[in-house]
Amino acid sequence: MGQNDILFERAQKTIPGGVNSPVRAFRQVGGTPRFVAKAKGPYFWDAEGTRYIDLIMSWGPMIAGHANPEVVEAVKQAAETSFSYGAPTEGEIDLAERICQLVPSIEQVRMVSSGTEATMSALRLARGYTGRDLIIKFEGCYHGHADSLLVKAGSGLLTFADSTQNAPSSGGVPHDLVKHTLVLPYNDVAALKEVFQKQGDQVAAVIIEPIAGNMNLIKPSAEFLTTLRQLTTQHGSVLIYDEVMTGFRIALGGAQSLQGIVPDLTCLGKVMGGGMPMAAFGGKKEIMSKLAPLGNVYQAGTLSGNPVAVAAGLKTLEIISREGFYECLTGQTEKLMAGLKLAADEAGVPFAVDSVGGMFGFYFANAVPTSFEAVTKTDIEAFKKFFHLMLDQGVYLAPSAYEAGFTSIAHDNAVLEEIIAAARISFQKLKA
Repeated sequence: MGQNDILFERAQKTIPGGVNSPVRAFRQVGGTPRFVAKAKGPYFWDAEGTRYIDLIMSWGPMIAGHANPEVVEAVKQAAETSFSYGAPTEGEIDLAERICQLVPSIEQVRMVSSGTEATMSALRLARGYTGRDLIIKFEGCYHGHADSLLVKAGSGLLTFADSTQNAPSSGGVPHDLVKHTLVLPYNDVAALKEVFQKQGDQVAAVIIEPIAGNMNLIKPSAEFLTTLRQLTTQHGSVLIYDEVMTGFRIALGGAQSLQGIVPDLTCLGKVMGGGMPMAAFGGKKEIMSKLAPLGNVYQAGTLSGNPVAVAAGLKTLEIISREGFYECLTGQTEKLMAGLKLAADEAGVPFAVDSVGGMFGFYFANAVPTSFEAVTKTDIEAFKKFFHLMLDQGVYLAPSAYEAGFTSIAHDNAVLEEIIAAARISFQKLKA
């Protein structure tokens, strides 16, 4: 029995399922999770000393590479003055100002500690601002594990939930909460129009992943986004862009800067904390002023604006703001996808790819899917086999066909060549 097996067996005695986030358990792909001992640049090493090329990068945050020396130094300096104060710091102001500069739709921002906290708080704020209860989300989009958002959700929930029912995707979520959440198909303009025609004056908010990353990578159509913005404006509903994943990951201004959409509220996380537990939500001052202590919408957090996380976030935002960063990141990601596609074509394996910035998706299908339903019809069994074949070659992919992948600025040409070489071997074995 290897060290990973020993650790997994031990973990299951004190941690439910042996993991602290479900997708890490390898339930969809089978096998034993890799327990990470250390990471550097584009690599991590497991408990057995095996090196892997990392293509999840902590599910997005490590855009500058693992243990980036500049970020590590910033964290060290912050930690030397204490880990937490429970009181305001100048660093929080610096980070808030930088976020508002980079994402112009955000006039004011509130720091929190996780993406779930950001989306949950944004929805409460939207309901408090509008005086309405109803929210709209989209099939396959995951916005954290707040009760009202666990309806036909994406990410690890796709492994466990009954996607045929408009019911909670998780146990412990009251059906009474679900009645306040409408779930629509992603990219379905007609369904969007129909709901707003019937119930537009009841909708407090629409929350969306502007590029879905929790049912693999799915891009919205321009018509879908334009219609969404028009309808929410027309009916006085709050449009919430959940950019926890896409914010600073695909472009310096997030998905909204590429799409030309100005949301009312934006949720951020992952990259903005440089890998530390850090997230935020922000938007129009008129809406944000409803938050306590100014307004009656309550939100608080002991570790909000944590000084060590702020330091990591500020340094990461500085790095990604440097000239040519996103051009390089985008080019490398596109190069990787082209290499994987060519390797699959050579082996005669049906395979499609897509990417934006440092975020990518691949699908065992003849075309890139555009909806949750289309993703579920891809060849999931082929993905499972491919995952393990790549793992054997030292490449760590997301252990689920329903998750997007991520590169970093540390994924240079030599790293890409190694990944593509592993893919050639894997596709040939898959076809055999």
